[in-house]
Amino acid sequence: MKTQETLESVVIRFCGDSGDGMQLTGTQFSNTSAIMGNDISTFPDFPSEIRAPQGTIAGVSGFQVHIGSSDTNTPGDESDMLVAMNPAALKSNLNSLKLGGAIILNSDEFNEANLAKAGYTVDPLKDHTLDSYKVIKAPIGTLTLSALEEVDLSKKEKERCKNFYTLGMTYYYYNRKTDQTLKWIEDKFGKKPEIMKANQLALKAGYNYAETTEEIVISYSVPSAKIEPGTYRQMSGNVSTAWGLMQAAESANLPLFLGSYPITPATDILHELSKFKHMNVTTFQAEDEIAGICSAIGASIAGSLAVTTSSGPGIALKTEAIGLAIMYETPLIIINVQRGGPSTGLPTKTEQSDLNQALIGRNGEAPLIVLAASRPNDCYEMAYEAARLTLEHMTPVMLLTDGYIANGSEPWKIPKSTDFEKINHRKPSESDLKTDITFMTRNEHSLARTWITPGMDGKVHRMGGLEKDFVTGNISAEPINHQKMCELRAQKVQKVADNIPLQVVEGEATGDLLVVSWGGTYGATRMAVRQLQKDGRSVSLMHLKYLNPMPKNVSDILAGFKKIIVPELNLGQLAPILRSRYGVKTIQYNKVQGQPFKIEELVNRFKEEL
Repeated sequence: MKTQETLESVVIRFCGDSGDGMQLTGTQFSNTSAIMGNDISTFPDFPSEIRAPQGTIAGVSGFQVHIGSSDTNTPGDESDMLVAMNPAALKSNLNSLKLGGAIILNSDEFNEANLAKAGYTVDPLKDHTLDSYKVIKAPIGTLTLSALEEVDLSKKEKERCKNFYTLGMTYYYYNRKTDQTLKWIEDKFGKKPEIMKANQLALKAGYNYAETTEEIVISYSVPSAKIEPGTYRQMSGNVSTAWGLMQAAESANLPLFLGSYPITPATDILHELSKFKHMNVTTFQAEDEIAGICSAIGASIAGSLAVTTSSGPGIALKTEAIGLAIMYETPLIIINVQRGGPSTGLPTKTEQSDLNQALIGRNGEAPLIVLAASRPNDCYEMAYEAARLTLEHMTPVMLLTDGYIANGSEPWKIPKSTDFEKINHRKPSESDLKTDITFMTRNEHSLARTWITPGMDGKVHRMGGLEKDFVTGNISAEPINHQKMCELRAQKVQKVADNIPLQVVEGEATGDLLVVSWGGTYGATRMAVRQLQKDGRSVSLMHLKYLNPMPKNVSDILAGFKKIIVPELNLGQLAPILRSRYGVKTIQYNKVQGQPFKIEELVNRFKEEL
């Protein structure tokens, strides 16, 4: 009789060829776990090549999910189970599996040709490569065809169901219920009854095989997490960003316009927003990046909450237009979903190397408000915050996310629209229009100009990329005026510090070591710091979401610690900024491998400084 154990958390990594459906398999496992009450965090790891040769390491697609009975924060470090659909998946991901972990192998694919494609000279199933793991060998392709003998589909169509067969095996292994996935299959393929039937049969057959095979002698369960009551859904960073923008548009009572050109990994924001025309959302897929941002600038001038999205190479193309929006002093949200660079670099891999580009990557004196989201759910909050700041201060805002949090997902408690305050903008009221205000009339505190839009009676004005006169707004090349306008635009950004919250420190306000992080490294740095704090170490975390300007108390926080370490997924961009801006000594810890930090590597590095 098989036994069952209870675990606090589990990390599973599904890997196979691009056509094996591993993203779908991982997503279904995640959704089912979320419905069963687990906290989850996911990490889709796509290949960079659109269609690499089948069976090669370049074509391996992975999906890692961390499920737990408590706060998970990250997709996890080493996995407890690796699902390898072919030799390439095994070879490229075995180092991510902890010693003693389980491997489900599709033994059908371990033939001479596929072993050669993966670079194996010896079959790993026949030497001692896998001696340190629990190996569950199953001819998944053959078993799937056998289970679907009576289904009226071609052999090729039946073979496509092997991912659901594999999913069924993992459902039994980790005590997951199949009901939700069976219902999803029915909804997805209801109009294609034979495909629906095949996938459902494959899922059930995989579950039954795992229940009866002697290869599996134990199964595991992960109890539900204790989470705040409410209605939850699974949310990815890109969808979260899109929804945050819609919330902001509603709070500001403005139409939302997105002008963009598709690029990995930002495109899903465009896809998501294009579904909501009925909510006063307009999306425009432009012919290139320049047209995308210029259409957004035009929409902003016309009075919409305007957004453009891209990734590093696209942001480079938008650079001149960003300067134009700064010169216009018009609201604009620029979302940069960072990926590995430079140039087209690693399109599907994550990195934090666009911070310098965001802060200073333009000609002339062109300061920008720069924000960074910390996790998938936080993209919602920070998209809303980006809208608030750009509308209240009449200057563009760049919001940095990255491929890791954009494609990753976690449970999200659906807020009430009343949880968000009204966003004030600088459009004049009817009574204001009867006064002598002009588009250069400024708020005395924020220095933000008035948002005069076309058609406002008596408020005709001239706009363009040439320098404006401080008073009239007409074109001016007068030397003193230019310096005054440059200083004004810089002061306007710095005054945003009066309108953002003070920086929070997780841990003691003073101590031996301060970890300073930003962006998508929050989950790993937070877990690493918590682990050391439990061990009684004097370490605290300062995670920055406001990068320009920074909160007013950052200087005081930095002064309270003996050492400051800055882990970044780049070669060191925030660390030198802190040194130059605050005169502190910083220790860099950098990684540029297209992969997020692991908790363990951060813990070990921080220990070296304590």
